[in-house]
Amino acid sequence: MNRRELLLGGGVGLTGLVTRGALALDRSAVALGYGNLVPTAAHNTGEVLLELPEGFSYNVLGRQGTRMTDGNLTPTKHDGMGAFLVNGKLRLVRNHEVPNTLARPGTAILQDEHAYDTSAGGGVTTLTIDPVTRELIESHISLAGTHTNCAGGPTPWGSWLSCEETTLGAARGKDDKGKPIGGFEREHGYIFEVPAASDSPVMPIPLKAMGRFVHEAIAVDPATGIIYETEDRTSAGFYRFLPTKPGQLIEGGRLQMLVVEGKPQADLRKKQTVGEPLACVWIDIDDPDPAATSTNPLAVYESGKAKGAATFARLEGCWWGNGYVYINATTGGDKQLGQVWRYQPKGADKGELILLFESKSKSVLWNPDNLCVTPRGGLVLCEDTYGGDCYLRGLTKKGEIFSFARNAYLGYEESEFAGACFSPDGQTLFVNLQLPGVTLAIWGPWERGPF
Repeated sequence: MNRRELLLGGGVGLTGLVTRGALALDRSAVALGYGNLVPTAAHNTGEVLLELPEGFSYNVLGRQGTRMTDGNLTPTKHDGMGAFLVNGKLRLVRNHEVPNTLARPGTAILQDEHAYDTSAGGGVTTLTIDPVTRELIESHISLAGTHTNCAGGPTPWGSWLSCEETTLGAARGKDDKGKPIGGFEREHGYIFEVPAASDSPVMPIPLKAMGRFVHEAIAVDPATGIIYETEDRTSAGFYRFLPTKPGQLIEGGRLQMLVVEGKPQADLRKKQTVGEPLACVWIDIDDPDPAATSTNPLAVYESGKAKGAATFARLEGCWWGNGYVYINATTGGDKQLGQVWRYQPKGADKGELILLFESKSKSVLWNPDNLCVTPRGGLVLCEDTYGGDCYLRGLTKKGEIFSFARNAYLGYEESEFAGACFSPDGQTLFVNLQLPGVTLAIWGPWERGPF
């Protein structure tokens, strides 16, 4: 790493030689990415919802409350999302992180046999987009009656895996403020599969072998079919699922949790060194769906930790690219502002974990949540700041970080970015503003910068 790269953030190259370095970054002294951000009006509505570099445009589509072509209203809280090419058509499959901690009959966005639980308000919608005009053609509900569908991820076989970020279920109890919770018709905390080609709601099947915990996102190794999973808790594990039959998840498989070799129960939340390789192995989770999860969301994590598994700080975004899995630890690091990790499989049972970037300042990177790998091998990082302006940040292959977009939606500037993903041709970046739920299609001179 040269002196300039050290000054640019102490990150390490995403694909090249890994070198240790400082973490300081003075954003006022650098000009990276695509240039300064300016208020930009939407191409199709004229609204100013984003600040973008000059030369970039965007469309507004899939807004909450609008009528979909199946007659249903678009749900709120847009979150994780994947883009697919289906029979020559561009499709987005989009999560809705709708929570309700207490069961309420009639809450599900569908009230028929397609609802996994009619008292839970989360789910998934599918949108068909014109790849030329980037306008919405049609949309429909594709998964209903699930709970807090936060992120997930695309599969190489053309489906979306939607993850529930809760383990609430039939058990009743009280939250930390004494309010009643639970009482649902079904247990939650599972992963559900939605084929991108589906033109109607799927029959929901919880993939219980993939674990019951506070799920966030997944990433699939296309060479092996192994699925990596993240957990959004302040004490979180990093998991992988070895399917019995790759691509046929209903057939079951083995759930495992990452262990840092020679460092049992390693705590990776703080005091980590950027660029230091950590050799890793995997241990089996004996029971991926323990009964104790109904009242203890950490039941699976605790069983893995007891066998030596590592602890992270709120693992959220997870994406496969360049032969690696990239993951965000949203509150990781000495300043609790976020870490970006990279895992590389090495053989069947081992791997290497490297901390690529750790934020020391809110102005650099603040609580990275969802992420995706760009066509040129960089990363898009979605911020969820919980009280400040939210940005889309870019992390280059050289480990440099920059701002690509700022949420400028008047009155909702603190709403998180979510669901970043590129169209299969790499020409459009789709992303959500969670509240008020809206999907944006961004395009422009990508060749001008690192995305």
